[in-house]
Amino acid sequence: MEETRNEDIAELCRRQKEYFAAHSTRDYNFRVRQLKKLRDVIIKYDPAIKDALRKDLHKSPEEVYLTEISIVLQELNYHIRHLKKWMRTEKVKTPVHLWPSKSRIVSEPLGSSLIIAPWNYPFQLLINPLVGALSAGCTAVLKPSPYVPNISGLMEKMIAEAFPPELVTLVQGGRNVNSALLEQPFDIIFFTGSPDLGRLVMHAAADKLIPVVLELGGKSPCIVDRDADITIAARRIAWGKTVNAGQTCIAPDYLFVHKDVKDELIAGIRDNINSMYGKDTRSSDHFPRIVNEKAFTRLEKLMDHGSIFSGGERDREARYIAPTIIDGVKPEYPIMGEEIFGPLLPVMTFSKLREVEDYVNSREKPLALYFFGDEKKGRQLMERVPFGGGCINEILLHIANHHMPFGGVGGSGQGRYHGKESFTAFSHRKSVVIGTTLLDLPFRYAPFRQFKLIRKIL
Repeated sequence: MEETRNEDIAELCRRQKEYFAAHSTRDYNFRVRQLKKLRDVIIKYDPAIKDALRKDLHKSPEEVYLTEISIVLQELNYHIRHLKKWMRTEKVKTPVHLWPSKSRIVSEPLGSSLIIAPWNYPFQLLINPLVGALSAGCTAVLKPSPYVPNISGLMEKMIAEAFPPELVTLVQGGRNVNSALLEQPFDIIFFTGSPDLGRLVMHAAADKLIPVVLELGGKSPCIVDRDADITIAARRIAWGKTVNAGQTCIAPDYLFVHKDVKDELIAGIRDNINSMYGKDTRSSDHFPRIVNEKAFTRLEKLMDHGSIFSGGERDREARYIAPTIIDGVKPEYPIMGEEIFGPLLPVMTFSKLREVEDYVNSREKPLALYFFGDEKKGRQLMERVPFGGGCINEILLHIANHHMPFGGVGGSGQGRYHGKESFTAFSHRKSVVIGTTLLDLPFRYAPFRQFKLIRKIL
């Protein structure tokens, strides 16, 4: 795939700045038309999206629809329904000492946006933020991952068909293109990817004081207490860990299970994996592949410590690693030192929940946290442990609720989106006080007569 030239990037950004300055993107009808155009082109290319992701990641059509297409379509429909209300000037109370003025909050688009997406959910994680940018009235430069060339090429075709480049454009390339993009004076950068790359983005943005939304990752714990419904927990964990072959930023990264139910739980997870994909997972049409050889090598090295309870099969040429449960894992093992991003599930045990709390709090704040067990104990644990978002007796589902924000905290990210939060992420909430010329009280002016009265009012 041909990389976009640096001079072309600079010209595209200049044209988008000019287009935004003409104010046409501020109109409600304009914004809704763009959202509907995006929806139409997604529906038109639905089969091609599924085919491209099959070629890149061996995803099944069903998984593509559930985890990529449907999420974006739901987001689009939600924005189309609610945009008029979100755009309204918001009336707020005015304190008595500012009377007879009125106070308002106006949401205005930030301007030109840069959206950089990773390879694991390359369609959803590029197009979902674009919904927020269009809804807020911004222009957008999109940058997909070069590791998934089929879907990246298709999205370039779709965007060119739906939008003029001065409104939305897509550029292709690797790190050189990323560097060229980060030199441009965008008004907001939306980045999804690894913490290491997130630091580079934030550093580049800091030089120009550009606001950023960083959707990163981390080691998201899955905690199973002694009183959990082990049958349900095993089934849901097996599903949550194997979606996209574990290449999911909110996948359960490691299992922290009460010692009394560990054996039953991991046997249940193994059996549910076999039930979903068959005992020969490689022959399943529904189990994806590792994105590239570099990722395969990294995952293979993480399997060197601990005892493989189930799985462990691999095929480098096919980029296949079976869902693998690794028992007897210790905190100092390499697999506990970095986000796994693959179908490996390390297992540690605990006797008291306080051990779990102390362990998680001693490490970087995770993007997600999952707890299976008594709801009250789960709520208490979640109050004591910082994380981006999560579930009690469920897995992954918090990402699918448009009424809740999605985002990380600390090392797992900053800023949030989904639903109205996407509109807000690409907007500036501008405060405006509207005064009157019919009355001009003298209290504010020097020499501040009747100051004792003013102090009582304030």
